[in-house]
Amino acid sequence: MSATLESRKTQAATLSIATQAFIDGRYVDAASGATFDCISPIDGRVLGQVADGGAADIDKAVMAARRSFEVGDWANTTPVHRKKVLQKFGELVTAHTDELALLESLDMGKPVDDALGYDVPATARCLAWTGEAIDKVYGEVAATGPGELGMITREPLGVVGAIVPWNFPLVMSAWKIAPALAMGNSVVLKPSEKSPLTALRLAALAMEAGIPAGVFNVVPGFGKTAGEPLALHMDVDGLVFTGSTAVGKRLLQCAGLSNMKRAYMECGGKSPNIVFADAPDLDKAAQAAASAIFYNQGEVCTAASRLLVEESIREEFVARVVEAGRKLQPQHPFTPGAAMGAMVDAGHVARVMAYIAKGQEEGARLALGGQQAQVEEGGCYIAPTIFDGVQHGHTISREEIFGPVLSVIGFTDEAQALKFANDSEYGLAAAVWTRDIARAHRVTRKLRAGSVWVNYWDGGDMTAPFGGYKQSGNGRDKSLHAFDKYTEIKATWINLEG
Repeated sequence: MSATLESRKTQAATLSIATQAFIDGRYVDAASGATFDCISPIDGRVLGQVADGGAADIDKAVMAARRSFEVGDWANTTPVHRKKVLQKFGELVTAHTDELALLESLDMGKPVDDALGYDVPATARCLAWTGEAIDKVYGEVAATGPGELGMITREPLGVVGAIVPWNFPLVMSAWKIAPALAMGNSVVLKPSEKSPLTALRLAALAMEAGIPAGVFNVVPGFGKTAGEPLALHMDVDGLVFTGSTAVGKRLLQCAGLSNMKRAYMECGGKSPNIVFADAPDLDKAAQAAASAIFYNQGEVCTAASRLLVEESIREEFVARVVEAGRKLQPQHPFTPGAAMGAMVDAGHVARVMAYIAKGQEEGARLALGGQQAQVEEGGCYIAPTIFDGVQHGHTISREEIFGPVLSVIGFTDEAQALKFANDSEYGLAAAVWTRDIARAHRVTRKLRAGSVWVNYWDGGDMTAPFGGYKQSGNGRDKSLHAFDKYTEIKATWINLEG
């Protein structure tokens, strides 16, 4: 892709955008004929009218998934076959890198460079890695006497409903569909109405890779009219979700009210980034603190939105973070090297700005930003914002903002740092900056979070499980542990003595 703003605009104008639902191997209109405008947060332009899926469309997709599962043209294939298809799927994602990156940026506002550098290759890696892992997952043989044989085997759940968020549409889709498909399930994917375009494109690539009709379906639509019918459907065997804690709780209720389908939720976070005075490199820690909250416009479940700094270095360290953040101003997402792009939509801008106003009202000191940024007429942009002097009980310190807003909280010692870090309804991620290896071990063990990093932020790859403690959810994405969500465990006991 030519690395100029204008050439990217030209290329984006030539994209063919799929806007229909994908059910049973083909693109179709919603049963009602209804559509909704897909609006780019870059400049407010309407990208297309997307099929507004409802309960009837969900039912058709689930029926197609159930038929394909029962026929077995995917579920009954060998692991080696499914491996080859998923690897081909990943190769096709890579072959369409520029197209997918532009669609992702147009649809939800992230910088194209971020989509090129992370979202698309991470999607391809997830498909390829998961495919490669399939034929390395073994059953077990129980320890028995010579007259019996006990076998413990995995079987696919059947039909899996997946509901994914708008902030990383490609990657979150891959984290769900790759292990679900790998284990032989059929899938109905409901992307966010705020960013449905790459999920709809993935459906065609899946078919091209060799996934049979009905095995992978995509129904765009809204939460109440498409998401809840999927969660309540009596013929869906498993439900997986990434999104807010409030919606996750509602989906758990739906699972219980229907058929007690297996339900796994990856939800919100208010992640603490703890910097001790003995951090090995304060400049590096400050740069990481800024990027950990302003990357993807702060629209990240693991965003390091709480910066806990030892009081003896707080003033100096905050100055370094402010200087780093000042350089990360939002730009048109097609701009080469853009550090921040557009917020997902005007409604979310209003929500984040309300939190900024709340922070000022409660007495926190605004050290940077605090205003909307004017980048493109009709666009949705917020400047990187830092509050210092935040109290642990302040709203901006307690609630997930999901935007470029950093709360700096001072602490006096290790015990207080841990108290502040763990006193949250969330437990998704955390980090510790210290040169003291004993302290690093003590603190990481005591942090109630699913992912903990030492002397950097956001480490790990496909081999590391991802998920949270407490109200950040249950179950794990990525790694071999992800397969647990998409299989039933069967014990078979055989009498060999007649």
